[in-house]
Amino acid sequence: MSAKRVIQAAVLFVFLAGLWFAVITLFPVQLSRMAFAPTHGFEPLPALTARSYADPALWIARPDRPGNPAQWQPPGAQRADRDTAPGEAAVFFVHSTTFLGRDHWNAPLDDIDSRRRADLLVAATASAFNDAGPVWVPHYRQAALGAFLTHGPARDQAIDLAYADIRAAFSAFLAALPADQPIILAGHSQGALYVARLLRDRVRATPLARRLVAAYVIGWPVSARRGPPALGLPACAAPDSTGCLAGWMSFAEPARPDLLLSALPTVPFEGPGHGENGESFDGEALLCTNPLSGRPGTAPMPASANLGTLLPDGRDPDTERAGPLAPGIVPARCTARGLLLVGPPPTVGQFVLPGNAYHVYDIPLFWANLRADVTRRHHAWLRLHAPNNS
Repeated sequence: MSAKRVIQAAVLFVFLAGLWFAVITLFPVQLSRMAFAPTHGFEPLPALTARSYADPALWIARPDRPGNPAQWQPPGAQRADRDTAPGEAAVFFVHSTTFLGRDHWNAPLDDIDSRRRADLLVAATASAFNDAGPVWVPHYRQAALGAFLTHGPARDQAIDLAYADIRAAFSAFLAALPADQPIILAGHSQGALYVARLLRDRVRATPLARRLVAAYVIGWPVSARRGPPALGLPACAAPDSTGCLAGWMSFAEPARPDLLLSALPTVPFEGPGHGENGESFDGEALLCTNPLSGRPGTAPMPASANLGTLLPDGRDPDTERAGPLAPGIVPARCTARGLLLVGPPPTVGQFVLPGNAYHVYDIPLFWANLRADVTRRHHAWLRLHAPNNS
């Protein structure tokens, strides 16, 4: 997987997300829905099962896929020696939205453009997790981009159908692993929503919870107060905490987060007043893990703590081809509201979203720190679960 193709993935994702939020900003909500929302009622589709996901064609990334895009790494990144590693984790990663069409509420599995974007996007984001072990990324019938500009039963049905695919893929993923292998769950944007639902439905209060190194719900709002108990995991309190929940939403200063937060339904919670696919937060504090420190709290971390941001090389602004990792250029601090602020707008690309939202850069801003965070928590899990500690 070439560096050029990886940055093309980032550009594609930035384009669709930037288009989404630009239209929301420049035009009334009604026009946004007319432009992007599906034009007809929800179409029920046949269910996929774990047996369906025995087919390698339904996976973007898995250990036996030649040219696995999740195995890409930027120039200068070092990979652990797998021959001497004390024990691999298996990573289940759910990618974000790549389906732009409005002729379906959910992406067809044979949609060529959506699949191409997904392959490229996985190389640019899921790659941050590949040092801990093999990364599995399923194709799924994701909710269309326009579904997140609407409210009502059709949107909820589209989200539920996408989640059902992820749930089936997760069952196939587990069936392919040794019964005691540690696992890592991660997702970004729409994918993070489904990871949160897996935590609630499949991991919470089950033997799987003991195998969980950590869960990363990045780029999706999670209530700092209600999220951890609803999902069955504490927030990651220290850089080497395990069995915990991490996540953040990135903004430059001055941040105007309401536009982004109003477009994203919250992760599902149990209790009165909250629908299956979430409600608005009404300003409550969000979960915020500072990726430069690996812990929550409002203590600022300087740019010098940033091990490496993925940057374009500057030769072609239209494609933003990859340059090497650039350390020490982006600081981070969590606010009391739970926003991750990165200081004045950093020059990391030309597709920053309205409100100074760096949503599409949630992982590239901190690529090397996220990679180190995953590896550190994995090694801590292995120490805790060594045979003499069982």
